[in-house]
Amino acid sequence: MRGLAERLGRVRYVNGADITPDDVREADALIVRTRTRCDRALLEGSRVKFIATATIGYDHLDTAYLAQRGIGWTNCPGCNAGSVAQYVECALLLLAAHGCWDGGPLLPAEVPAAKLDTGVFKQLTLGIVGVGHVGTEVLRAARRLGFGRVMLCDPPRAEREGGAAFATLSEVARECDVVSFHTPLTPAAEPHGTFHLAGEAFFAQLKSGAVVMNTSRGEVADTAALKAALAEGRLRTAVIDTWENEPQIDRELLQRVFLGTPHIAGYSADGKANGTRMALQAVARHFGLDDAFCQLVVPPDLPPGFSYLPQATADTTGCEALRLYDPTRDSMALKAHPEQFEMLRGNYPMRRERFFNV
Repeated sequence: MRGLAERLGRVRYVNGADITPDDVREADALIVRTRTRCDRALLEGSRVKFIATATIGYDHLDTAYLAQRGIGWTNCPGCNAGSVAQYVECALLLLAAHGCWDGGPLLPAEVPAAKLDTGVFKQLTLGIVGVGHVGTEVLRAARRLGFGRVMLCDPPRAEREGGAAFATLSEVARECDVVSFHTPLTPAAEPHGTFHLAGEAFFAQLKSGAVVMNTSRGEVADTAALKAALAEGRLRTAVIDTWENEPQIDRELLQRVFLGTPHIAGYSADGKANGTRMALQAVARHFGLDDAFCQLVVPPDLPPGFSYLPQATADTTGCEALRLYDPTRDSMALKAHPEQFEMLRGNYPMRRERFFNV
């Protein structure tokens, strides 16, 4: 963004978690990510007219307050959908490589796997909860992997489009070997609210030995219920990228999950570039400015011979997808230093969704 945002006007860069009312008082527009809470406490008395969050989620925006103040806003739907789907696909490959479904013990993700047999996916049922931009990309990934069956759960879409193509959450819990959550975070009191959607009732119905993955929002899963399901053996394991109470995450849960990462599933260079480009375009259009320069926002090339985790699973499985991105690296870093959650998230290494110029 640096060097391009300046084409819109005078720019000031501030750490998203540290931004104050004084920082925004004279600003006409804000471009933010999830760590910046845009509400009365931040914006009252400012001259802000428009906010673009370079993310899919927007629960960090107090949309009711923004409407009251007449402040326009936008998110960037779909910007990092491919990145999250890549994370889910690679996590599934790692689970298979470490014996999650071969009848033996599940090896820790940190241990290099000896083999990867993708044929196991033909025997499995995947449940996708939330079938928007991200869920649709995960569905494509599931088809590439060859899942025997995929069940889709999206009550709002089921209401709009008719329910034949969609399952209920209870059906997904009872029938799926893997359940992956891709919903926005909405209050439990709202129709189809997603707060603690994966709660006690969900885990009580869960198919024995299932795997749960959460890359949506931390509060979609009830931490206490998730830990209980793991302790009681109802849940085989879990892959968690988003956590309740970030960055003060539950360290016991972190050490128990197969992969635990610092909210970086959508953090590929491709996803970041897409979000930045869309946010700059939104600001330019809101103020009637030329947005042609936004097409200059592109992710950097990978160096020759790139491998995200060259010393571990990527080599032993011979899997190109894991050479491009192996989430083991991110999980190892967080499990070793959970107190560095924000640092690991804010200083994320290079990651691309496809091989280009290599």
